[in-house]
Amino acid sequence: MIKILNLKKQYGERTVLNIPELTVNKGETVVVVGPNGSGKSTLLRILAGILSKTDGEVLADGEIYYMPQQSIPFSKSVKENILFSAKDSKEIEKRCDDILSELSLSHLANKKAKKLSGGECQRLALGRIIINQCDFLLLDEPTSAMDIEGTEIIESVIKKYKQETGCGILMTTHSPKQAKNLADRVIMLHEGQIAEQGSPDELLSNPQTNWGKKFIDMWKIDT
Repeated sequence: MIKILNLKKQYGERTVLNIPELTVNKGETVVVVGPNGSGKSTLLRILAGILSKTDGEVLADGEIYYMPQQSIPFSKSVKENILFSAKDSKEIEKRCDDILSELSLSHLANKKAKKLSGGECQRLALGRIIINQCDFLLLDEPTSAMDIEGTEIIESVIKKYKQETGCGILMTTHSPKQAKNLADRVIMLHEGQIAEQGSPDELLSNPQTNWGKKFIDMWKIDT
């Protein structure tokens, strides 16, 4: 379980995150939606230990892996990038080949990772994480640089990994459609605060706040 209590992040007098309470359980996918500047990435960075909090508590029971929105590949081949993150295992080579196949990267296995496109780099970044098992995945807009096909691949791999490991997932996205596809629970962040939360069908179809309605109306074509 990941539990947040009275979490705040401030820059000077400006409060960019203010969350009194939030819990993410193992086996649950929680998707955070909201516009740029709403605090989505800040939340994940604090939970990952990359960014310090101003106040509050973060309690985590288990191992957490974090995938930032912009991941930089190592100066190695695609396959070497994935194996570089792997923990020792007798079947790790097969696991790596399976991941390359799932992410449609098998044909690029020996290519220098620095030469990949933005979408390919995001698929590689996910592969570097899921080569190992963890208790929680933190995914910051994992399909932001992808076309429709790449997005479908990533969503399928995320679902499969969760099914196999029973991990909890907290991810951010701009897309209500993606939230519907993946989430057990959706959280709307607005100006660093939780404006609404609930099931994807209820929240994304019938938001209760004026801000929530405005946000969903902006994305009608995507839902």
